[in-house]
Amino acid sequence: MPIKKLVDTLKNPPKPHHSLGRLIGIISGGLIAVLIAIYALVFYPLLEMTNNTEFCISCHEMRDQVYNEYTESRHYKNPAGVRAGCPDCHVPKALGPKLIAKIKASKDVWHTILGTIDTPEKFEAHRWTMANRVWKIMEETDSVTCRSCHAWDSMDLGEQDKQGRRKHKAAQEEGKTCIDCHKGLVHNYPKEPIKQEASGSDQKAE
Repeated sequence: MPIKKLVDTLKNPPKPHHSLGRLIGIISGGLIAVLIAIYALVFYPLLEMTNNTEFCISCHEMRDQVYNEYTESRHYKNPAGVRAGCPDCHVPKALGPKLIAKIKASKDVWHTILGTIDTPEKFEAHRWTMANRVWKIMEETDSVTCRSCHAWDSMDLGEQDKQGRRKHKAAQEEGKTCIDCHKGLVHNYPKEPIKQEASGSDQKAE
């Protein structure tokens, strides 16, 4: 009967076609789609545009101070014809660590503006500090960028000379990482600053 049907409808109203949960799902899905589109069309191309040697040496500090050292190294030219660029050694492959490396590197823009290392003399004065900063990162990450090309399980020690075979075997056994032994491989090894010792004969200024 019509009245009974109306009463039943009032007691048990039909669920709305678009529930709150479904609406939230649609909005969330749309936001995710927009973020993916921004990453694919804008962010990722920009990230890759800054991830090559040409971009790295677009600042004259890098081009004039360390690029020539790099071109004289075996990472630039070697019998195998394999070339490692700046990002291969200084930028991790995984997205998360890569973003962290890029964020840390953004400080270089500020130092370029300040002219912190814009002359050979200034660069050499800071080389020890800069090199140690890079070495520390490599030590903490088990030389992850080195290992993107060099790996123990693909290294044929039998094809190496006696010294290389001995040292690599010892490094494996002792759990050493690449940078423990291979500092100054591509760029000139920096001069360690002379530590000034306090003299006991110094007199206080009157």
